[in-house]
Amino acid sequence: MKKSILLLLTCAISGYSTYAQVIKEKEVKRIVSTLADDDMMGRQPGTPGAFKAAKFIEDEFAKAKLLPLEGNTRYRQEFKKYQLIQNSSSITINGNAKNLDIVVVGKARSIDWKKDTAKIKEVHVNSPSLLFGMMRKAGKLKENTVLWVDSSLAKYQSYIKMGVSEKYYNDPADIDNIEPNETPYNLVVVLENGTTAGENDNWEIKAQRNIVETPFTNIVGMIRGTTKPEEYVVFSAHYDHLGIIPNAGKDSIANGADDDASGTTAVIELANYFSGKKPVRSIIFVAFTGEETGGHGSQYFSRKLDPNKVVAMFNIEMIGKESKFGKNSAFITGYEKSDFGKILQNNLNGSTFKFYPDPYPEQNLFYRSDNATLARFGVPAHTISTTQIDKDQYYHTVGDEVSTLDMSNITAIIQAIATSSVSIVNGTDTPTRIKQTQE
Repeated sequence: MKKSILLLLTCAISGYSTYAQVIKEKEVKRIVSTLADDDMMGRQPGTPGAFKAAKFIEDEFAKAKLLPLEGNTRYRQEFKKYQLIQNSSSITINGNAKNLDIVVVGKARSIDWKKDTAKIKEVHVNSPSLLFGMMRKAGKLKENTVLWVDSSLAKYQSYIKMGVSEKYYNDPADIDNIEPNETPYNLVVVLENGTTAGENDNWEIKAQRNIVETPFTNIVGMIRGTTKPEEYVVFSAHYDHLGIIPNAGKDSIANGADDDASGTTAVIELANYFSGKKPVRSIIFVAFTGEETGGHGSQYFSRKLDPNKVVAMFNIEMIGKESKFGKNSAFITGYEKSDFGKILQNNLNGSTFKFYPDPYPEQNLFYRSDNATLARFGVPAHTISTTQIDKDQYYHTVGDEVSTLDMSNITAIIQAIATSSVSIVNGTDTPTRIKQTQE
């Protein structure tokens, strides 16, 4: 069945015989297994695992004989961001030191709060909904607040820390400056371990944070077009993931096999697919960093391009498992915003593969991945995915392992993307632009 599907997909582009080749499952498995290996330590930006992943992708682009992006001498796009990292904290209750976990949310470089000398709001939390509700409101506080979190919610502490550590700034000065739309107040989250501060107890909380510089690296290569070299078709995915998630002595590496080693594998295989060909339009292949922490890599990349020259963007996100429509199918976010999806499906006539509109509009997936920045500039930039985001039990957990992926289905999806993109790459089709929302 697998071979017949790939054959049908290949035959669907008989008019472009130069491109009639088959994506190999063995290579797909090799690439995704390497990216999602424990050696990569979850590929969090700025860590040795992320550097190792970047070097691997760089080597794969070199094997595909890609050129650096015009104006560059190598595949790397490097930039820096800045974070506030907490390096010390303490708490006393009625003069007695307590061993409680403390997380500061906000821009404060240091905290030295005493209940009896400062106006501090206190909130006791014993439900997940109240905890997450308070965390969402942290950027709109009207007074400094201490959140006493019941020990029954201990499992959420790693997510609280991760959410804080994901806050990045373009410049250290941005941390010390409070913008007009920002709150000057801070939230301190205290995880109780059976110990808490009662209404009449005195307490003192101290914390110190330092500014830390974090390096980010996109990997970008291209094939220059023959007769329309200033028109670009972009194939992209993000290679970063969550890194290490504290898990009480158990597996703590968030391998990110589906999210998004699967998509990065597709970009590498598409680079191999088009390697040595002579496309009409220039093709750019990019592996983004920083998607999980706010799309930093795709934003940086997009600022380096003239969006008017980008004809289409194929962003590939989480294609490791069967979609809700079954095998040999995928969905396209923002399907209704341009005729991108219709063009792709038309190019698959004669095959059994089908692209569907996004079945999860309530999730707002169109603006939750790396296509969003260019889409806001009017580019028909869409994400291709299969994730069943409403019920994927492994999403953003340490359980997102290679063993949960369907390699033959990934292979068929990459082949479908390759097959369906050829008319755009060769200048026969030009997707309609998306309504521009950003100048």
